[in-house]
Amino acid sequence: MLNNKNILLGVCGSIAAYKSASLVRLLIKAGANVKVILTTDASNFITPLTLATLSKNPVYTQYFEAETGVWSNHVELGLWADYMLIAPVTANTLGKMANGLCDNLLTAAYLSAKCPILFAPAMDLDMWKHESTQENIAKLQSYGNLLVAPGKGELASGLYGEGRMAEPEEILAVLEFEIKKGLPLLGKQVMVTAGPTYEAIDPVRFIGNHSSGKMGFAIAEEMYKHGAHVTLITGPTSLKASNGIKRIDVVSANDMLEACQTHFSGSEITVMSAAVADYTPVDVAQQKIKKKEDHFNIELKKTTDILAVLGKQKTDKQLLIGFALETTDEENYAKEKLKKKNLDLIVLNSLNDKGAGFKTETNKITIFNSAFQKKAFEVKSKTEVAKDICSEILKLTNFS
Repeated sequence: MLNNKNILLGVCGSIAAYKSASLVRLLIKAGANVKVILTTDASNFITPLTLATLSKNPVYTQYFEAETGVWSNHVELGLWADYMLIAPVTANTLGKMANGLCDNLLTAAYLSAKCPILFAPAMDLDMWKHESTQENIAKLQSYGNLLVAPGKGELASGLYGEGRMAEPEEILAVLEFEIKKGLPLLGKQVMVTAGPTYEAIDPVRFIGNHSSGKMGFAIAEEMYKHGAHVTLITGPTSLKASNGIKRIDVVSANDMLEACQTHFSGSEITVMSAAVADYTPVDVAQQKIKKKEDHFNIELKKTTDILAVLGKQKTDKQLLIGFALETTDEENYAKEKLKKKNLDLIVLNSLNDKGAGFKTETNKITIFNSAFQKKAFEVKSKTEVAKDICSEILKLTNFS
């Protein structure tokens, strides 16, 4: 859930600040990008060096660093964050946040943030129970901020009761739950195919194509970010997928067919972006073919049309999305494929478009729905194209 999420962590001057080191480690381990704002008092409890080392980012403490001349842009920090955590937050900072006071970098970044904000108080029992503290917390919650309530236990004063900051694992769990609540594909089963297939000629040679798999991997990642359980069936590629994605590696068109048939029935959304070979050798030599003849012929046969097979098996509760890579009469071929193979959407790539096709970091697509309605997009990075494709898929569901 936290993979590639930008987390801005505020740390205030409390004995509980030592827990922020563990919290940063947990966030980093979960795949998040973490930046830390440390108040002046907080640096009495934990050093900027510790948090900088753990977060792999500089720690922000002041608006302006006199020694270096560097200005810390609170607006930029607030807008960078996907989520902001303030843990620990003291009674003093709670009061500032509740009343719009911003006499330090942390509270200024808080007022600039547009993202969801979670705060985990830490203070002594009497401070926690004080009416002003409770009023400030209620006011912050009324603004939409999420309280991660403190627990009971021994406090620094020697008293026993409420006021201990929640443990880092608890804070992480609350954050993950908050992220999950807003994911439109949470718990949905998605299957994505990617990459080329290699059709063996002999033990060392094959027929293949130039697909890198980047488009399919980007789609799988985007679906995963939307909360889906993603099964990624990929041909040979050096690309890596997030740990939460179930990856199945295949080689040939027949391997991909078998994997797709195994997983398709349980998939609610299937995106077939792999560049599957149309033909495969009739006979595969068991030994390396020696270079003897001036001319050499290989007899080929059609591979099974996986998309057509799945189109026949598709139920009304499933969405099936196909791809078409064309060089001539592109739109007509794409629409014919859309209808013939019982697809809900087809994504058209034209090799005549600059920036589209294999072995590029960009793509240019046109999407047709089952009513042949057309939506064309400009050249974008494949990550952005994946977002566009996912957005169009969500329009066909009741998940959005």
